[in-house]
Amino acid sequence: MHAGKGGDGAASFRREKYVPRGGPDGGDGGSGGSIYALADQNINTLIEYRYARIHRAKDGENGHGKQCTGRSADDVFLRVPVGTTVTDRESSEVIADLAKHDQLALLARGGRGGLGNVHFKSSTNRAPRRATPGIPGESRELQLELRVLADVGLLGLPNAGKSTFLRAVSSARPKVADYPFTTLYPSLGVVRVGVHHGFVIADVPGLIEGAAEGAGLGHRFLRHLARTRLLLHIVDAVPTDPNADPVRDVRAIAAELKKYDQILYRTPRWLVFNKVDLLPPKQRAQLVSEFVRRLRWKGPQFVISALTGEGCQDLCYAIMKHLEDQR
Repeated sequence: MHAGKGGDGAASFRREKYVPRGGPDGGDGGSGGSIYALADQNINTLIEYRYARIHRAKDGENGHGKQCTGRSADDVFLRVPVGTTVTDRESSEVIADLAKHDQLALLARGGRGGLGNVHFKSSTNRAPRRATPGIPGESRELQLELRVLADVGLLGLPNAGKSTFLRAVSSARPKVADYPFTTLYPSLGVVRVGVHHGFVIADVPGLIEGAAEGAGLGHRFLRHLARTRLLLHIVDAVPTDPNADPVRDVRAIAAELKKYDQILYRTPRWLVFNKVDLLPPKQRAQLVSEFVRRLRWKGPQFVISALTGEGCQDLCYAIMKHLEDQR
C-alpha cells in the first residue's frame, strides 16, 4: 500500500500593475490520497487482491501563486468482505478487524501538503523565499485474511463426527467419509431454531496433538474460530482405535488451544459425546459419568448421535438459549 505524497508549497510573489511590493502569495500544497479498507457484505472473497497486490493513491497537487492551494488527491477505498483482518507483515500488528458491514479502516495515511511562502512573512522578513515540501505518504506491506463469521465452532479429533453433526442440524453438506482429515477447509452451516431464531456453526479440520506447532491441518484454521462465542468439543464416544483414550485426547486439544491463543482457550466450551447410537442406553450414562469424573469436567455436556439425529435438537435449543443470554 502506497499512500500519496503531499504537494509542495509554492514560493511566489504578487506581481500586478500598480501594486508595488505585492509581497509573497505562494499557496499550500494539497494532501496526498489515503488508502482505506471498507467492509462490504456483498463481497465474498479476496480473490481480486491475489492478483492486484500493489495499490497506490495519487499525490497532492503543488501549491500555486495568488495563495491558491493545490488540489488534494482522492482517497482510495478497497472493498473487502466482512470478516477481513488486516495485518502489518513487518510487525505482525493487527491494523483492522472488519467484522461489520460498512466498517472503515485507515490502512495508509496520505502525506500532508507543504506550506507556501505566505506563511513565512513577518515584519522583518517581507519577502520570504522559503516554502516547505510535501510530506511523503505512508507505505506499508499488509496482509489481508478472511476469517469466517460464526457463532459456534466445532472442535475435535479427525473422524469425531463434526461434519456429520453439521449435516444433521443444518443444510450444509460438508464431505463425510470413513477416513481422517475428510474436512480440508472450513464449512459453515446455518441452524434454524424455530421460525425467527438461528445461529451459524463453523466446522474446521480435526485437530491433533501438536497442532499449535503445525501438525496436521487444524492449526491453519484455528484462527477461524477466534470470532466464535461458543465451542463444541465433539468427542467420539466409541473410538475405533482400541488404544485411544478420549480423556487424554480432550486434554491434548485443550492444551493446543491454550498454546495457540489464550482468548480462544477461555471461550466457553461444551462437551458433546457423539456416536452414542452404538451403545446401549445404560452403558451411555456409565460412559459419560466415568468420562466426566476422570476429566474433572464441570461444564455442560450433551449426548448425541449425529447419524440418527438423537439429542441434536435439544443441543441446538441449549446453544440458542446460551447465545441469547450472552447478547
